[in-house]
Amino acid sequence: MHVNVLYSRHAPDGARPGPLLLIHGGAGPRESELALKESEDYQEGLNRALAAGAEALRAGRSALDAVCAAVMELEDNPLFNAGRGASLTDRGTAEMDAAVMTGDGHAGSVAVSRHARNPVLAARAVLERSDHVLLVDPAPEVTAEWGLSHAPAEYFVTDHRRAQLEKVLANRSTAPRCGTVGAVALDVEGQVACATSTGGMVGQAVGRVGDTGLIGAGSFASADAAALSCTGEGEAYIQGAVSHDVVARMRYGGADLEDALRSTYERELDARQATGGTIALTPDGRAVIAHNSAAMFAGYWDGDSSHTFV
Repeated sequence: MHVNVLYSRHAPDGARPGPLLLIHGGAGPRESELALKESEDYQEGLNRALAAGAEALRAGRSALDAVCAAVMELEDNPLFNAGRGASLTDRGTAEMDAAVMTGDGHAGSVAVSRHARNPVLAARAVLERSDHVLLVDPAPEVTAEWGLSHAPAEYFVTDHRRAQLEKVLANRSTAPRCGTVGAVALDVEGQVACATSTGGMVGQAVGRVGDTGLIGAGSFASADAAALSCTGEGEAYIQGAVSHDVVARMRYGGADLEDALRSTYERELDARQATGGTIALTPDGRAVIAHNSAAMFAGYWDGDSSHTFV
């Protein structure tokens, strides 16, 4: 399958490489929600996420602060498949996954999150306030102890997602495998981080865990290679350990970021007839936004200008 590069940035020559922020709001077929008439609303949502992350970076805050700020905006926007407006399971419930990782190799993630208003903050709390990397269905009393805001189950469910699930369960439409949101950032100190959040697949089995919450599949960050956030057909990203495979090609094979991404897509996604997209950047300021799906929502801010792709 052809890899479409929406944005490519080389390492700045003699200039400070950061700050830099990339975001995505999902990749998938044009007949999915990616082609709804409200394209201006999607663009506004992406711009708000870029603004939130850019504000953090301008203030000298960390790359982790920036990616969490950007992803929170997308989780709060019901147009995107994360947080409020998440895809629903076959029982009509919202079960969300999220992950964060910093370039020093520390990570936190949650799967089947049902209570935290912003799953990305729950993932960050796992990183910063626990001895673990992954928690499944973190209990309300645990997330409350972390100081996180909660929301009732109905907060996450929208009329659009109910109607979408009804069509899928009645076999009137195919379950879309798209809509994950994410961000990667490079701060003024030269540190990188990634954050990814999703509601998963429409009509997925209760308890299903996708690639987003699995470090090395949909999310990975390394100070000696790159920070990545992926979106697409999760099972393929898990089986191919896609985000880590890109980093491994850079670390051990000396591949350039874009070449590593193309090679991983060819070997791990094309072989499985799977589609998706990836945003990635390096500590020296190289960056790429790419996908092999028909469409992808994404955007970048490079300290001087910003742009979104809808």
